[in-house]
This record gives sequence, C-alpha cells and structure tokens, in this order.
Amino acid sequence: MARRVLRCDQKTLEKDVSGKVYIVTGANSGVGLETTRQLVRQGGHVVMACRRVEAGEEEAKTFGGLKGGWEVMGLDLADLQSVRDFVTSFCDSYERLDGLVCNAGAVFMGSEAAYTVDGFEKTIGVNYLGHFLLTELLLDVLKKSSPSRMVIVSSVVHAGRPTNRPQIHFDDLHYRERRYRAFDAYAEAKVADVLYAKELAERLRDAGVSAFSVHPGWARSNFGSGGNLLMRTLLTIMRPLTRGLSDSNEDSAQTSLHCLLSDSASDHSGAYFSQSSVLYRDKEYKKGGWPMDSPNPNATDMETAVELVQVSRQLVGLDR
Repeated sequence: MARRVLRCDQKTLEKDVSGKVYIVTGANSGVGLETTRQLVRQGGHVVMACRRVEAGEEEAKTFGGLKGGWEVMGLDLADLQSVRDFVTSFCDSYERLDGLVCNAGAVFMGSEAAYTVDGFEKTIGVNYLGHFLLTELLLDVLKKSSPSRMVIVSSVVHAGRPTNRPQIHFDDLHYRERRYRAFDAYAEAKVADVLYAKELAERLRDAGVSAFSVHPGWARSNFGSGGNLLMRTLLTIMRPLTRGLSDSNEDSAQTSLHCLLSDSASDHSGAYFSQSSVLYRDKEYKKGGWPMDSPNPNATDMETAVELVQVSRQLVGLDR
C-alpha cells in the first residue's frame, strides 16, 4: 500500500492572504523556499530570512508573476547579534507580522562538537536558540498583529525509539562533558523545538498568537549538504534509493502551510503536527497526523518546557 502523504485542502491553498506579512527562515532552499513560494502565490508578503542572501535573491527571481511580494534579509542563526540586527531591521520596515516560520535547520557532523560565536553547541544554537531569540524579540509585533501564528520546524528524530527517547540535558546542554554524537545533538535540539512551541502556546493563550511544532517529512532538500565529505557522499548515494520513501519539498511544505493558513489549526495551539514518515520507530506514528501526539514523553512535559524557556532566556541574554 502506498504511503499516504498529508496535503492541505484546496480551500486552504486558495485563501487570499494579501496584505499579510510572513517571515520564513532558511527560505532560500528546500522546504523554506517552497513554503515561501506558496505564501507569495496566495498574495502574502514574505521576508526571506537567509544566511546566504545572494542565494535567496537568486531563488526569489523564480517568483515573478506571483501575486504577492518578498524581500530577502540577512540572518545568521549561529550569531545572536545577527538575530538582533535582523529584528531591528524588520521592525524598522514593517508594522505587522502575521506568521513566523522558524524553518532553518542543520546537522553538524564530526566527532567533536562545534560552537557558535556565542559559545553554544552549534546544533542547538542554530536549530533552537537562534530561533528562540528571534521569536521572543518578535512577540510584540506578533501580538499586535493577532490573530497570528508561529511555526517551528522540528523533526521525526525528536521521537527517538521506545528504548531510547531523546531528552534535554540541562546539566550539559552544550556537550562540554558528554561525548558528542551529531544525531544525538540534533535530536535533542528538535525536542527543544517541540517543548518551546508547547510553552509558547500556553504563555500566549490569551494573546491571539498560536504556536506549533511540525515534522515536515523526509524532504528531498539540500539538508546536510553543508556537512563533511562523508555526509555529502552518503546523501548523494542514498538519494535515488530513498526517493520512493521521501517527500518533495512541495509536499514537505504542506505541514507548515497547514499550520499557518488552515482554519482549524488554531484550535490546536501548542500541538505537534507531523507529515507521514517511514522514519518513525513507533509503527503507529508512521501515518503522521495534523495534529498528533509526540511519541516522546520528554517532549510533552510542561515543567521541562518552562525550565527550558527560563534557561534559554538566560543563555541569550533576555534576563540581563
């Protein structure tokens, strides 16, 4: 039996969002690019937040003739000052923000941890802490623009397997003492994404801002292409072998678009939304769900979510 791919209904994909403003991080390629393209197609104005600005501007040339608009702005999630500068530039130019898509992500291969300019282990720094600061600094404009929505892209990897569920290690968040394993670090960062959306939704319950975490699917994007030679070689070899099990970038954008645009998503603020995926180690979760319960109890505990946000505020300097 063919795998069911979850897709937005036609009504959602034909909704006119003219006059609305969105930010999509990592919008110059893959899932972020296709999320951006669809929002522009429906009349939205998208700020493409890209580390590689020239790449974003090149891809934006393909939007010619679409209904909406766009602007490419520089953002390096591995540098908190870059995040602050981006927010300042955005708020100088825009008075509203209807949707924030924290899409950019990376896995950093190697036997030892790498670190951001702010001293964070790079995986959690890019996938979570950079997006955390970005979101917190944009909360006022999101509230002002309510009803508005925030989506943070997690991964099936956060679920782990029944005998080994990833969790947040507050005692050594940045792998100063623990043995570094790239995919363990990635899984923990994606647990943080799910927890953050859960805490944010509770905090903003009466503010008109909905928050969601998503698994977009096994996207045929350039994810991992920035890794070492072994990683790039493996991806090249595996791509034709996994084509029938993986998703196009357009299909992988569907979950984020559903959370941003569908009439029903806002009824499930704080929830986890997942494309179907053969990568779930728990068989009953492979079909995905909009929304679905995370199979990882470490990603659903509100006390952990609150502690994570408190620790994160200190790390990014919001409590100074």
